[in-house]
Amino acid sequence: MTRKMATIRKIDAIRPIPDADAIETAVIGGWTVVIKCDEFKVGDLAVYCEIDSFIPTHLAPFLSKGQEPREFEGIKGERLRTVRLKKQLSQGLLLPMSCLTNFGADLSEGDDVAETLGIVKWEATLSAQLAGDAVGLFPSWIQKTDQERIQNLTSELAEWKKQDITWEVTEKLDGSSMTVFVRDDEEGVCSRNLQLKESEYNSMWQVARRLSLIDKIKASGRNLAIQGEIVGEGIQKNRYRIRGQEFFVFDIYDIDAGCYLTPAARQAFIAEHNIVVHVPIIRKNFVIDNQTVADLLFTAEDKSVVCENGPEREGLVFKCNDGSVSFKAISNKFLMKNGD
Repeated sequence: MTRKMATIRKIDAIRPIPDADAIETAVIGGWTVVIKCDEFKVGDLAVYCEIDSFIPTHLAPFLSKGQEPREFEGIKGERLRTVRLKKQLSQGLLLPMSCLTNFGADLSEGDDVAETLGIVKWEATLSAQLAGDAVGLFPSWIQKTDQERIQNLTSELAEWKKQDITWEVTEKLDGSSMTVFVRDDEEGVCSRNLQLKESEYNSMWQVARRLSLIDKIKASGRNLAIQGEIVGEGIQKNRYRIRGQEFFVFDIYDIDAGCYLTPAARQAFIAEHNIVVHVPIIRKNFVIDNQTVADLLFTAEDKSVVCENGPEREGLVFKCNDGSVSFKAISNKFLMKNGD
């Protein structure tokens, strides 16, 4: 699922902040955003911009705090991060619907307006070893690895509680997304957005060859994409203190069927073909009963089990055991500690 960085949303609640006269909070689904007092009211429609959105300066010049705006993909602006104001966690930005008046479109609740407003998703620049040379864009016939955040799934969460669903829960690793695929006579290695040219200097291709991932897919006789996280030296500050680079599998995509293998089928494939490293599995048959969004976010907060005395983990990924749906809960403690 592609993240919608800016959508038209209804404000569910407005809440005061202790010892704050000029600011209050707005609740949008599972998100809480600090706003100016009396700027919005309950039931208003507004444009909600998620954290990691890169906001053009003309939409919110105050984000630069009087400094020269940053630049990303040729856009002058600022990245939205998780912050605390008056001890209140704030995630995202609310813009009034008036920011859309010049576009003349017939817009309604739920519409994605990121492209309309020139808002893009901020992503860290890959090192030269990871980025390499591109063959082309990420293949359209493989699903990208980007689960929806639980804060955007409040109504779905209520429905899941009524159903007989169990979940595989895995640790979300702080690395770089990597995909290795075989489709008929074609084989390749991809970063999150690009298919990469094979090179002895490219870390993703090096890891794919060292682990014989392409050969193992071919041995299965199936058209598959093995997806996972590459972590280690030169990647996201190497918080796991790994020497070199390692690849942790978290999904296998059946290209012909156009869907992911179930957790059980993925585990069976990994065992059969001796693919050594999988992301840590925290629970195999987790049941969501009375947990709220806040509860699941709190559960995401813990230390990583990738290494001894691990750093704060990035969060958890929940995958339905029948393979139908998945989501992620990112640790707010991780976001605050790492400036994200």
